[in-house]
Amino acid sequence: MEIYIAKGAGFCFGVKRAVNIAFKTAEESVKRVATLGPIIHNPQVVEKLRKAGVKPLDRISEDVDILIVRTHGITAELYESLREAKFQLIDATCPFVKKAQQYAKLLREEGYQVLILGDKDHPEVKGILSYAGENAVVVRDADDMPMLDSRVGIVVQTTQPVEALKRLLDKVVQTVKEVKVYNTICNSTALRLKETEEMTRKVDIMLVVGGKNSANTKQLVTLCNESKVRTYHVETADDLSAEWFDGVEKVGITAGASTPDWIISDIVRKIEAIGALACTSKGRES
Repeated sequence: MEIYIAKGAGFCFGVKRAVNIAFKTAEESVKRVATLGPIIHNPQVVEKLRKAGVKPLDRISEDVDILIVRTHGITAELYESLREAKFQLIDATCPFVKKAQQYAKLLREEGYQVLILGDKDHPEVKGILSYAGENAVVVRDADDMPMLDSRVGIVVQTTQPVEALKRLLDKVVQTVKEVKVYNTICNSTALRLKETEEMTRKVDIMLVVGGKNSANTKQLVTLCNESKVRTYHVETADDLSAEWFDGVEKVGITAGASTPDWIISDIVRKIEAIGALACTSKGRES
């Protein structure tokens, strides 16, 4: 059984930076360290950080000396209130997300109605929206289009596929007089999607590794399903089932931006063990 692993699978720059900041802060400080919400959308990494002394909080607590802003960012109002708090604030927001926030603010100041392509319930989009002004709107796709002003400025959730932005632009230019676009899609997201799409053409099954609530992991699952290849979304090696690999010669593995290398390695080892066991069983039967 051959195993193919996407080169771009696993931690992107922003996630790696945020996780390193959190571990380093816990290692160098004897103070109480926490993140507001999970620092990334991967429960295994969040649990490792918890054991290292970094506790994820659902709400602001007085029981904290150092608070780390998660990689998805937070709203402008919340950020300002945290800066005035008694504890030390460390901003681990992904630089690409920061750019999207800054562009949303710039477009608002220039008098554009800000249109955000993304998931309105995702923390990254909630943060971007807070910089975009009262008349800003969020759309999930081109078919979700409301009535727009004559001057529209567009920013994009960093994990959106480029094709989604192209479809949105095609529709927007038909209805408004002036459009200004900042393509805030992260390069690693686009490359990961492209590489995954190419991989689906040469394998029998695809494994998409990542948190169940990870937006970019869900994008990969959707892409693989649309390619008609048999696809499984897993978080860890424990999710694998030996039956999936019956008669399979080629396995493709891709992973979301919040998936650490050690989880991918665990999955590869388990697939290899399943393959070795299958070979042994065949040998006994013959």
